[in-house]
Amino acid sequence: MANQEKMSFADFRKRFNNEDACREYLYKLRWPERFVCPQCGGVDCYHIKGRNKYQCVQCRHQASVTSGTVMHKSKLSLQTWFWAIYLVSRDKRGYSATQLAEELNIAYSSAWYLLHRIRRAMAERDSEYMLSGIVELDDTYFGAPTEGGKRGRGTEKAKVMVAVSKTENGKPGYLKMQVFDNLKGETVGDFAKACIVKGSIIQSDAYRSYRKPLAEDFDHQFEVYDSNSDTLKWLHTLVGNVKALVNGTFHGLGDKHLQSYLDEFCYRFNRRGFRTQIFPRLLCAVANSNILGYADLTR
Repeated sequence: MANQEKMSFADFRKRFNNEDACREYLYKLRWPERFVCPQCGGVDCYHIKGRNKYQCVQCRHQASVTSGTVMHKSKLSLQTWFWAIYLVSRDKRGYSATQLAEELNIAYSSAWYLLHRIRRAMAERDSEYMLSGIVELDDTYFGAPTEGGKRGRGTEKAKVMVAVSKTENGKPGYLKMQVFDNLKGETVGDFAKACIVKGSIIQSDAYRSYRKPLAEDFDHQFEVYDSNSDTLKWLHTLVGNVKALVNGTFHGLGDKHLQSYLDEFCYRFNRRGFRTQIFPRLLCAVANSNILGYADLTR
């Protein structure tokens, strides 16, 4: 991983003013020491300037700086990718496809696809981290119920499990959100085991489906929820923030892609202390992410 230097808006415009500058930066980001062949692991290569590829001396495999990433075979220029990543990283409210299309002068469909690939990279990077210590846990719902439909637990709205760790001084640490089909005990247990370190303290309300699955691997502390108390204070604040983002920036969302927008919110929140370092960190995540086909998003 390349050194995560700070980068202001002025620095960004000056540094990435052409394709060659973007390509050189991405090369150093992917191979900070020396080229490593993605096919055989060889470390010697020839640069094929006319095609902007690198041919492995050992197996003759040709790779570009975008090979194996979500940017591979994109019809968009590297400059466009860099600008999109920069804009997404610097605005805590997030960017809609409509906004990005206007800003970069590209088609709405291209902006939509580009943003989903960036969000996939965010999700893959955050999947590497687990919550620990004291963790607040609860569920929430997105969308509107059908007319006359049930509200609260049992609603037809999209169901989301939420967990946020707390620092030693009681402030929020890291955040996880995941969409589920149901909120049964098995679902709760699977979510907790996947994102919270075994033995951590989990604080929740007294919902019955939480008790057995959380008691198995965690120190589960629960109490009847009171909106006037500090119980789950940070978790509910963050849920309110993400719902404001969904309704404000994206004007509501369907269930199909809700997870990707939650991933974006979590990624940005979990790196809120990095400030001007978010662009190189996000570019690094994109450069190390897996290919995401358009068909995977639309079917």
